[in-house]
Amino acid sequence: MAELARESGDFIRPLFRQRSLSVETKADDSPVTLADRGAEKLMRARISQRFPEHGIIGEEFGSERDGAEFVWMLDPIDGTKSFISGVPLWGTLIALLHQGQPILGCIHQPILDQLMIGDGTTTRLNGSAVRCRPTTRIADATLLTSDPLNPAKYQDGAAYTALEKRAHLVRLWGDCYGYLLVAGGWADVMVDPIMNPWDIAALVPIIRGAGGVVSDWHGGPAYPATSTVACATPELHADVIAALNAG
Repeated sequence: MAELARESGDFIRPLFRQRSLSVETKADDSPVTLADRGAEKLMRARISQRFPEHGIIGEEFGSERDGAEFVWMLDPIDGTKSFISGVPLWGTLIALLHQGQPILGCIHQPILDQLMIGDGTTTRLNGSAVRCRPTTRIADATLLTSDPLNPAKYQDGAAYTALEKRAHLVRLWGDCYGYLLVAGGWADVMVDPIMNPWDIAALVPIIRGAGGVVSDWHGGPAYPATSTVACATPELHADVIAALNAG
């Protein structure tokens, strides 16, 4: 996993803030670039060479052998909107699933040289163990999300707005980098009301390995899911879930 992160990062890094890099719009209106596609191609080729019996699911090029016992799930640039805007709060997500559940996850930010890997028990950032903060109260929490318009679009917007008003600090340090901040002990809550499988899988072992709690928007299973709520402590998670679903 670390090798995949480093090699994909070496591919992506020269393309960041490259003004000549063209941006295409996919059918779902999300942006995609050569950096996204090239990095995923590279990782798929490396996985197939090393573990030919493993499956692969990627955002850009779909699935192969997705019924295998072990399946790799790839999001080459999670946060492409930040990437094309020159903001380094994006990352490469790599997950390894065993019998359909994520057992290993990676967030790699190659511009900031941050590699976070979690296995559900331990999470390390550049080789050093990290833990979530011991925050238990919403009033003391730093709350993050990726897009301020999405809670109202996909969930209960009024409940989310009320939660924001209760938090100590609210910021839009989103996409996978928000989860890195929670696992690393710099923030306390990260929420996304709409997610794809490749957005979620790597985050689950990372948050759990750092001592945090992760679920869907309603407190259900973290994976598979279509939304994500990650919190630093069980007490905080319970209160956040109650707040998000107060309506």
